[in-house]
Amino acid sequence: MNHSDRITLDPAICHGKPCIRGLRYPVESLLELLAGGMTTEDILADYEDLERDDVLAALSYAARLAHVKRMERFAA
Repeated sequence: MNHSDRITLDPAICHGKPCIRGLRYPVESLLELLAGGMTTEDILADYEDLERDDVLAALSYAARLAHVKRMERFAA
């Protein structure tokens, strides 16, 4: 999925955080809802201006951010 048309960055909206289609829905908020156990259908029922592809774009965006070559543990 090409999320570039759904994930927007605008310094005037949500302090420049990645948001859904210029709306005031930060990607991180959708990810937190999903991590908390909400389904896509739950989110769409609660936020009527969001679309299924918006949720999928948020997941795709997060997956791209998670691509790393290797991880190292930090000393405690």
